[in-house]
Amino acid sequence: MKYSKATNYALHSMVHLAMESDREAVRVEDLASRQHLSSSYLSKILTKLSKAGLITSTPGVNGGYQLLGSPDSCSFLDIIQAVEGQEAMLNCTMTHESTHHHECLIENAISEAEVKMQEVLAQKTIGDILKEVHARH
Repeated sequence: MKYSKATNYALHSMVHLAMESDREAVRVEDLASRQHLSSSYLSKILTKLSKAGLITSTPGVNGGYQLLGSPDSCSFLDIIQAVEGQEAMLNCTMTHESTHHHECLIENAISEAEVKMQEVLAQKTIGDILKEVHARH
């Protein structure tokens, strides 16, 4: 399974925001330059995170983005779903009722794996990453 680059940038941005959580809002330009991105591209990603209630944005000269809530309450799954949506990985296109008994067995197998992956991603938080970063320094 491969997520979009936008999800990668969103996860990294959330870690950066969590590292700055006790400070003022972080400008999109600063977040973008850390990841070698255009500010306009990252703004679109941050808008999705804001609409999902994971970050807040403050407009104006001294504005920027801040993490909402604790890094420990922000899971990877929350971030991924904010960027990628919540649609299933696979939707069956076959309708061989005699073979599949009115269900797509392939879709069922993928769905089962997806549920397990979501459980793991729901357990991993931005706070976990911060703890790992601090342990290495």
